Amino acid sequence: MKKIIAVAIASMGISGYVHAAGFVNGGFEDGNTTGWDVYSSAYRAGVNNAGLTPAYVKANDNSGMRSAVIGAGYVDPHLGAALGSTVYGGSYGYRVEDTTWGGYASLIEQSVTNYTDPNIFFAWKAVMLGAHGTSDAATMKITLTDNTTNSVVISREYNAASSGGGVDPRFSLSGGNYYTAAWQIEQLTIDSSLSGHDFTLSVLAADCQPTGHWGYVYLDGFGAAPPQPGVPEPASLALAGLALAGVAASRRRKSA
Repeated sequence: MKKIIAVAIASMGISGYVHAAGFVNGGFEDGNTTGWDVYSSAYRAGVNNAGLTPAYVKANDNSGMRSAVIGAGYVDPHLGAALGSTVYGGSYGYRVEDTTWGGYASLIEQSVTNYTDPNIFFAWKAVMLGAHGTSDAATMKITLTDNTTNSVVISREYNAASSGGGVDPRFSLSGGNYYTAAWQIEQLTIDSSLSGHDFTLSVLAADCQPTGHWGYVYLDGFGAAPPQPGVPEPASLALAGLALAGVAASRRRKSA
């Protein structure tokens, strides 16, 4: 049994590398933001959506922490069951910005270098209280940037303009909130033209510019393998599988 346990522990490191090479705590399964660059919040009153960028939040990050790691039992305070799960897989996820109004913007980022795995995946949901126009409504901006070529390879930008003009069919409307009931799974295929490049994922969420309406984003599953809903991390699966194999082998020896 000692040998089985030793092999299982060793396989956890191997499995973690195979399934999440280049990413640190991409699913927040350590219960913290280790590996991520977290910016607490910037006051955005007077700043329209066009000027609301990761660079702006970094330069004005002085308004206190409003984002948080959340557990799988966390229920969205505005939509409850209508929004569904707030953690896509495993035990933890992350909420960018808080769930109240106030005119703030928050940001989280992670970069990977010399990336050679075949894919990059991540999952997100958004909630934005509708009001105002497209230039000053609550907003979200998600970008995956190829730093090697200085180009944006995935871009998702939506806002909660009262006309509905800032969202697309993936959003529903309830109680004035524009929200994505289904998790949005993003994928970038790393072909020969992208292999070995450096990438940065940035997720920004903000209340409206006049400060009276909330906007926030749930994030999970940043890694090399597709995020699996409600499934333990690959390393945990490997450990469980080896433990079962060990039990089976032990039973066969006893039978013999």
